[in-house]
Amino acid sequence: MNQQPTETIEEIFINRGEEEQHQQLEDLLEAAEEGNLNLIAILHQAQNIFGYLPRRVQVRIAERLEIPFSKVYSVVSFYSLFSTTKRGKYTIEVCTGTACYVKGSQDILDKINDELDIEPGQTSEDDRFTLQDTRCVGACGMAPVVIIGDDVHGRVKPEQLPELLRQYE
Repeated sequence: MNQQPTETIEEIFINRGEEEQHQQLEDLLEAAEEGNLNLIAILHQAQNIFGYLPRRVQVRIAERLEIPFSKVYSVVSFYSLFSTTKRGKYTIEVCTGTACYVKGSQDILDKINDELDIEPGQTSEDDRFTLQDTRCVGACGMAPVVIIGDDVHGRVKPEQLPELLRQYE
């Protein structure tokens, strides 16, 4: 037997305490209907509003744009810049490409785990950091490289990490 949802999409947002974000999303979708925003631009702005793209946001976008949810989801799941899980305020990317790995990127990942108690793909309990390992950032001469937010840090040593992370409090 198919059960109908008991809450509307608006009620889901309100029940999660996301009234302000919901209104921003609705304003974005209204502007998209009037303007010339493509799906990727809409998803990018929606991710900026919520910090990630949960299913309820994807469903709302599909409803308002009158496109299948599967189309929205396929774009979200294809592009690595989109996340369907909650992310921290700052993303820490540790390069694990060959040059960085040889110069100690695994030691950096281990130290971040000690400091923040997170593994790659996880977010710290205070929602400040999301840790990712990445293959190559194209800065091999600065190995090992750590990117925090938009800031690139080269020749990082594990003992520098506590002070480096404090800069993002």
